[in-house]
Amino acid sequence: MSTSAEVAGRSVRLRDGRTAELRAVPYDDPLARDLVGRVQQEYVDRYGGPDEAAVDPAEFVPPAGLFLVAEVGGEPAGCGAWRRHGDTEAEVKRVYVVPAFRRLGLAQLVVTALEDSARAAGYRSVVLNSGDRQPEALGLYAAMGYRPVPGYGIYAGEAGAVFLGRQLTDPGEERPWAS
Repeated sequence: MSTSAEVAGRSVRLRDGRTAELRAVPYDDPLARDLVGRVQQEYVDRYGGPDEAAVDPAEFVPPAGLFLVAEVGGEPAGCGAWRRHGDTEAEVKRVYVVPAFRRLGLAQLVVTALEDSARAAGYRSVVLNSGDRQPEALGLYAAMGYRPVPGYGIYAGEAGAVFLGRQLTDPGEERPWAS
């Protein structure tokens, strides 16, 4: 089982042979703010406005959450995060890959690292909210085993909102600290 530090300290190989370094940073770190700004611009371009879901940077502080950045050759390439969403569930947020680094497998590597970290923190499943104007993301999540789940938060019931989730552990598996 990986700890958040091990997940965040990963080097991962991209499809083109380059290496991406994953590291944890605070949600309000300048690099994280820059990447979140790019995510929000992507939402503006695709949906006409930014994501309006409330986000508190404290929700992404390990061990209750995590914000990862991916860098390739020292250049910001992508990000992703998770935060607590109930007692046994984590919510994946802000998965984004800079256009120059897309189609190299980076998003899948980031999501896998987020899942590993959430699992290591004791969460049994993850959920996320995406939208119907993000077919690339929806294809990735489907390929990774994500399936529809009930809507939640401010976008529950909104046209075009897509809610997905995935088990991280066998439903019968106990948390590592359970006796």
